[in-house]
Amino acid sequence: MEIVLIKNLKKDYGSRLGGTVTQALRGINLSVEKGEFLGVMGPSGSGKTTLLNCISTIDTPTSGHVHIGGADILSLKGKALTEFRRDKLGFVFQDFNLLDTLTLEENILLPLALARMPVGEIEKRVSQAAHDLGIEDLLGKYPYEVSMGQKQRGAVARAIVGQPHLVLADEPTGALDSKSGRDVLSSFARLNKERQATVLMVTHDPFAASFCSRVVFLKDGMLFNELISGGERGAFFDRIMDVLAVMGGDLR
Repeated sequence: MEIVLIKNLKKDYGSRLGGTVTQALRGINLSVEKGEFLGVMGPSGSGKTTLLNCISTIDTPTSGHVHIGGADILSLKGKALTEFRRDKLGFVFQDFNLLDTLTLEENILLPLALARMPVGEIEKRVSQAAHDLGIEDLLGKYPYEVSMGQKQRGAVARAIVGQPHLVLADEPTGALDSKSGRDVLSSFARLNKERQATVLMVTHDPFAASFCSRVVFLKDGMLFNELISGGERGAFFDRIMDVLAVMGGDLR
């Protein structure tokens, strides 16, 4: 079952009226299956962040179609778009985006409270998400009282607590040390395997990408290659490195 279907997606920046036009995306066709953990990689300027922004409704493509869970997201406006973002998408950012004035528990339950979910269901979902991310003992703490890795696991819990169609992760380990990064990636992989969470992760890090079930590579706004994991992460990492070596460029 396809959760994401992208057809001939294009994004131009700049003016066509005498100015320079930059083609950030040049006709991307891509699908993401339910329960897939997809990584997106590519050199700086390849279009990977633009692709994520178009999927997440942060940016609007110049042309093409993006369907998520069967909904044409480019046709959504106003309240319908706000509700779609809240209910159908989960977001994980490099800098966590947690509110320091709220405890981890309050940060996690915030999207459910905004959706006016019954208190009993909120408590059940927050408890399950905290258990899945191994942060049950930290729920009463504020973000500034926990480690960077624990903050990010709190952010992942917030992203999944609403049971969205799709979790979008933008360089989720970029601000973490190697152990914290590994813990967060292991949490993603476990959620993907045990909860069938569908995750799309943009990353410059081949180690992070090796946790994915599939990795697509962008170059100059177009799909360059893709790899499917055979299950052995070390071998998948080596294959990812081989593609990156061919692509060249700055991966930041």
